[in-house]
Amino acid sequence: MSSGTWKGYLSVVCAALLWASCGTAGKALINAGMSPLVLVQTRATFAPLILVAVLLAWRPRLLRIGVRDVPRFLLLGGVFTALMQLSYFLAISRIQVASAILIEYLAPVIVAGYSMLFWRERVTAGKIAALVLSVGGCWLVVGGYSLELLSQNRVGILWAFVSALAFAATTLYSEKMMHSHHTVTSLAYGLLFAALTLNLVHPPLSILSETCTPRQWAILSYVVVFGTLAPFGLYLAGVNYIRSTRTIITATLEPIAASLMAFLVLGEALSALQLAGGAAVIAAVVILQLQIEHDELSPHAIRKRGGSVPAK
Repeated sequence: MSSGTWKGYLSVVCAALLWASCGTAGKALINAGMSPLVLVQTRATFAPLILVAVLLAWRPRLLRIGVRDVPRFLLLGGVFTALMQLSYFLAISRIQVASAILIEYLAPVIVAGYSMLFWRERVTAGKIAALVLSVGGCWLVVGGYSLELLSQNRVGILWAFVSALAFAATTLYSEKMMHSHHTVTSLAYGLLFAALTLNLVHPPLSILSETCTPRQWAILSYVVVFGTLAPFGLYLAGVNYIRSTRTIITATLEPIAASLMAFLVLGEALSALQLAGGAAVIAAVVILQLQIEHDELSPHAIRKRGGSVPAK
């Protein structure tokens, strides 16, 4: 396995762990009375501002894009990324978190199907097995067998499906944008345009009118840096090296990590079925890593060739 492939898998695993920890931090803020919409808007606003400030100071050339790139990044960030973040919180405000996670993690199926049908991604028995194991493992971990989805709020279920579609679209379109742009450039403009959208649909910088304790500001800072900026960057780094399908399947480690953290930090018990589900997801990731596959269509490989996509 190449060093780039290892970097890709390691990046996604770290992203999944950070997203899982962010869920616990975000839940603490919501339980303290913070609106989910204010939380989403705040994390989406301050994360790109921090990144842009750092880039302006150290690597301003990564912020240079062409005029023709603006509508493309607007679609990536202002539509797909903003909708991914917003729809998930709208879903969990109406249905069980477990139900929302279960539906959202149908996204790997969407990504794999699209990539194999339209992007010439190689169909292998290992990828199919990993896809089945990861989705099935998530189903077990969140207790999908006991969720009465049909009896839950239909609007919430619809928002969860929107979240899955937006998650898949963000992953796929990020890969396309990184064919010609650095990972950090895609991250910066994706988050910037997401912030623009979220500050248009809700009064700008609503967090500044909230009364937050020092502890809440500390938790919010963690959510911005380690629950948004870092994991999104690591996730895109995964897409850059190992492409969309393998990245999003590996990201199904997130609910597994969240369950494990709840067990270690909150003392929540893990059932035998949850443990089996976790083992299935881990097996899926191992299967993907054992496949020796040099992917010449990864964004990293394409940019090294000067942006050329090989013909069939």
